[in-house]
Amino acid sequence: MNSTIIRPEGSLQILSQQEASQLCDQSDEGLNDILRQCALAVLNTGNDEDDGLKLIERHPDFTIQVIAKGRGVQIHLNNPPDSAFVASELITGIKEHLFAVVRDLVYTKNDILASGRFDLNTSEGITNALFHQLRNANILKANVTPNIVVCWGGHAISRYEYDYSKYLGYELGLQALDVCTGCGPGAMKGPMKGAAVGHSKQRNRSARYIGLSEPNIIAAEAPNAVVNELVILPNIEKRLEAFLRVGHGVIIFPGGAGTMEELLYLLCILIHPDNSDVSLPVILTGPAGSEGYFSAIKTFITDTLGEPAWHKVSLMIDQPKQIAAQIKQQLQAVREQRKSVSDAYYFNWQLNIPFELQQPFEPNHHNMRALNLTKDQPTHQLASQLRRAFSGIVAGNVKANGIRAIRDHGPYQLTGDTHVMQAMDRLLTTLVEQKRMKLGDKPYQPCYDVICPQ
Repeated sequence: MNSTIIRPEGSLQILSQQEASQLCDQSDEGLNDILRQCALAVLNTGNDEDDGLKLIERHPDFTIQVIAKGRGVQIHLNNPPDSAFVASELITGIKEHLFAVVRDLVYTKNDILASGRFDLNTSEGITNALFHQLRNANILKANVTPNIVVCWGGHAISRYEYDYSKYLGYELGLQALDVCTGCGPGAMKGPMKGAAVGHSKQRNRSARYIGLSEPNIIAAEAPNAVVNELVILPNIEKRLEAFLRVGHGVIIFPGGAGTMEELLYLLCILIHPDNSDVSLPVILTGPAGSEGYFSAIKTFITDTLGEPAWHKVSLMIDQPKQIAAQIKQQLQAVREQRKSVSDAYYFNWQLNIPFELQQPFEPNHHNMRALNLTKDQPTHQLASQLRRAFSGIVAGNVKANGIRAIRDHGPYQLTGDTHVMQAMDRLLTTLVEQKRMKLGDKPYQPCYDVICPQ
């Protein structure tokens, strides 16, 4: 397929000339480069790849142009991947995801960043901007009782772990629970795929499979085919906040550095004193045989953040039916708690997310080495710093910019207290040994050096 033209539907039919120009602008101020990366990832859905740089290099001739004409908008795709087409027609689900990319890039640039409506230097302003973006994407549904379960986990998981995530998703579907994930493969796809069968058996035709991504990760985690509501947030921090503002409960499957980033982000919030009364059930789970993984996670959390942090979550191994029933029951408590403080069901306003967690972290070599990985600080702040360390590892593993930085300047250097660094080294060694850091058969080359003071 050398080229094709598609015509967006809905509100995208009436993009302005300025918006179309922004989407074609290849300068640093324009959107074409980021649109090209995100569009290529969406068009690559279904192909096993977790290296954003390789995806871009494999399709050097792919281009995308957006043209606003009198009768509507046209999107011109040149040299797109053949796998995105059936009988010369772009697959419908991929087309919808591509429209979501265009919608969110335009809205972020013009309505969030350039409008002056939001003070992005304050926590309240950031959360308000996030609310508006989710509302613009039609994610926020009024008059619906809490039923969204966020599922986190790795893309580089074993087949039996994937099957387990799918089975648990099936049980969630039978309980009429909707699923929200990072929208990629592995443990992000399994729960959605299983839930789709469970919803189908219950004849639930309004089931939601919400995928939340961001431009720098989407190439490594292209939206899976089950996602029917896709949002591209501006950065990883907005993406993480969106999970907890929209979701009502969290299930965490085995994963690698990205899953650790998510868990540490969550623990930072749960152990913050201002969130002591917030109801948010969290269950860690995997199939029989994953006990070693969760043992390593527990040891790391207790060694760095202490036993109270581990007690904020529950661990249930190989119990999909019981987990689905339990989370369904716990969501009733979430509903009652939201009612008691007059908070919305569709957006968790009451949750206090520290400003440090909301600020974009650029994982370059200087910032990674400057992280405060010591125990001489409040526990929730250490959790936040550890979250940034794992965010940098994710960037070095799969994000195009991070891969380039490692290629040019060598591994990131992580340094801190001996106790903390030894705990991190042990965990990272376990993740590498269990092949949880990247897809593929090649030996993993760490993008980091853990420096333990003598």
